[in-house]
Amino acid sequence: MSAYIVFIKEREHDAAAMAEYAGKAGGSLGGHTAKPLAYYGAIETLEGPEAAGCVIIEFPDMDAARAWYGSDAYQDARKHRFQGADYRVFITQGL
Repeated sequence: MSAYIVFIKEREHDAAAMAEYAGKAGGSLGGHTAKPLAYYGAIETLEGPEAAGCVIIEFPDMDAARAWYGSDAYQDARKHRFQGADYRVFITQGL
């Protein structure tokens, strides 16, 4: 059953750190079965706080999503995201 990792950017505070993150995060998907579905497109907030950006990535299942998120390559990228912006990130199981 498909799983989705959702990244919701709440606010950015270091553009250089985010540029470093972007350069590493995309490459970290290599070797993983993953399909980006949304990447910082237009957002219309219907409820709750405004989001500054959103990324949604589809994986074959929860284990595959966790494997990518926990991979050394993504963990190396993630430290730059922590420096550059505040996010909410979660994995949800599809139908």
